[in-house]
Amino acid sequence: MTARNKPIIMTAMMGKQDLAWADALRREHYPPERNVLPAHITLFHHLPPQALSEIKQAMKDITQYSAPPVTSLQRLVHLGTGVAYLLYSPDLLAMRMELADRFHGLLVAQDQQTPRLHITVQNKVSAKEAKELLTRLSLDFEPSPFQIKGLALHHYMDGPWQNIGEWPFRG
Repeated sequence: MTARNKPIIMTAMMGKQDLAWADALRREHYPPERNVLPAHITLFHHLPPQALSEIKQAMKDITQYSAPPVTSLQRLVHLGTGVAYLLYSPDLLAMRMELADRFHGLLVAQDQQTPRLHITVQNKVSAKEAKELLTRLSLDFEPSPFQIKGLALHHYMDGPWQNIGEWPFRG
């Protein structure tokens, strides 16, 4: 199956320093055999590849006049078998809701829900190991500003993703 027949994933692009920080944590704590992606913030998990041109146009439209959304690291969360950082960004959620309205009829059930914006830095480990990491990372955690610089599209390739394009916020 070629990339053009694979589901499309939409992510929020992190600023350079925030991506380096999050990706370093992910490389350190994610099981290496399962860590096939850099750190990411998923906005939509499964957009239909047949709608690619419509999705690209929506990306252009929303990023062309939008400023980077005000975002902060809010808190750590236990995922059961992993750990993630929750993000607080009403602006990014509003953009995502606008896109969801525009994509009405194209969304799978998972993408019809309001997402919990997060960055997973550990997953697929024992509950005990996840709890230990949560405790360790919580010791010096403080909410802080976090940079979102744009939106990106990727084809899901049964594991790794293939980049389709990136759209920086220009407003």
